[in-house]
Amino acid sequence: MADIRKRTGAKGTTYQVRYPAADTKSGYTYKTFPTLKAARAFLEGGEIHQGQDKRYPGIETVIDAVNLWLDICEKEGLNGRDPVTRFTLKNYVYRAGFIKSYPWSKSLYELTSPDVVEFRSWLLRTCKSRELARKVLASFQSVIKEMTLRGVIPSNVATGISIRADSRYDEPIVIPTREDVIALLSAADRLANSKNLQIARTWQRYRPMLYLAADSGMRPQEYIALSHRAISKNGVKVERAVEGGGDKLSVTKTPAGRRFIELSANTLDMVKHYAENHAIQNGHDLVFPANNGRWQCPRNWRRRGFNAACFEAGLVDEIEKEGGIVERPKYRPYDLRHFFASMLFEKKVNLKKIQVLMGHTNISTTLNTYGHLIEDLDRVEDEDYGMLSQLGAFSCGESVASAP
Repeated sequence: MADIRKRTGAKGTTYQVRYPAADTKSGYTYKTFPTLKAARAFLEGGEIHQGQDKRYPGIETVIDAVNLWLDICEKEGLNGRDPVTRFTLKNYVYRAGFIKSYPWSKSLYELTSPDVVEFRSWLLRTCKSRELARKVLASFQSVIKEMTLRGVIPSNVATGISIRADSRYDEPIVIPTREDVIALLSAADRLANSKNLQIARTWQRYRPMLYLAADSGMRPQEYIALSHRAISKNGVKVERAVEGGGDKLSVTKTPAGRRFIELSANTLDMVKHYAENHAIQNGHDLVFPANNGRWQCPRNWRRRGFNAACFEAGLVDEIEKEGGIVERPKYRPYDLRHFFASMLFEKKVNLKKIQVLMGHTNISTTLNTYGHLIEDLDRVEDEDYGMLSQLGAFSCGESVASAP
C-alpha cells in the first residue's frame, strides 16, 4: 500500500511518498518531494517497486498473484501441506475466475483494506449465492496471505474482512432419531436376507456399509474408500477418500480427516467378514469395491443402497411434484454422520474428542454444526428454567402470582 503524506516543517511544505519495501524493518520506505505533482509522478511512474523483494519480479497485479497461488496449490501445497487434490484445484480455479473478472483498478502493491471491502460488496451482488461469495473471498484471502508470506507484498490487507457463513435463513441439520436408525438397519437386515437372490447379493455389500456409516460417523466418500489395511482389531483408520468428482481416490481433504474410530463388535465383525469372504480382488485394497474392481460411485450408493433402505423402512416424505404427490427418502447418507455426532453428545464425550472423531479441522466447525445439541442436553437435565430456580427457595417470600 503506497500513499502520499503532506509534511509541514521548518523548510516549508513537502510531500512524502510511503511505499512498501521488503528489506526494511517496518516494511516501508519513504521519499520526499517538494511538490505534490512530483510525488504523484513518482507514485504513478512504477519506481516504487524498485526496492521490493525481487524473488517474484513478475507479480504486479492481482491476476498475477492468483496465477502464482494456483500454481503453488497444485505443485507445492499451502502452508507446508500436501498439494491439493485435482477436484479441489478445479474448485479453486472456478473461484479464481471470479477474482480475475473483478475490475481491479490498482496494482497488487497498492491495494488497501477498503479495496478489499469493495471487492466483497461486488461478490455479494454478483455471485449466485452468499455461500459462493464467502468461498471466493476466502480464496482471495488465501492468495493475499500467501503473497505476504513469500514477501511479494509487505502486509495482508485482507485480514479481518470476511463473509459470515451463518444466516438466519440456514436450514438446521437433519438428525435421524434412534428409532429411525434402528428401522434403517433392520431394513438392511431384511434386504440382505431377501429370497430374491439378486437383492440379497447386492445387500451383502450394502448392509455392512450402512452399519459402518451409522457406527462411525464417516463421510460417505470415506467409507466407500475404506481399505483392508485400515481395519484393526477394534476399529478403522480413516486415511483416504473418493474425490468430489468420484473419479479418483485421494487422501482425506484435510489432515484432520485422518483419524481412528472405534467400532462396536457387531459392526466390526460384519465389515471384516465381508472384506475377507466376499469382496472381489481389486488393485486398490478396497473393502467395498464395485463389480469392476474400482471404488463405488457415491451417487449410485445413495440411490441403489441408502435410498432403497429408506423405502424398505418406510422412512419417506411425501412432496408435491409436477402436480402430483411423490415419495422421497426422509434422510441422506450424510445424515447418519449427524446421528453419530448426536450420540457422542448424548454420551457426554469430551468436546475436543468429538472434533477429532468428526474429522473437523477447527473446533468452531463442531460447535457451529452441533452446538444446539449441547443446549438440548442442558434442557433435558435441568427441569427448572431460569437462573433464580437454581438458588432454591426465593428470598423474597411467597409467590404473588396467585394473589387476587
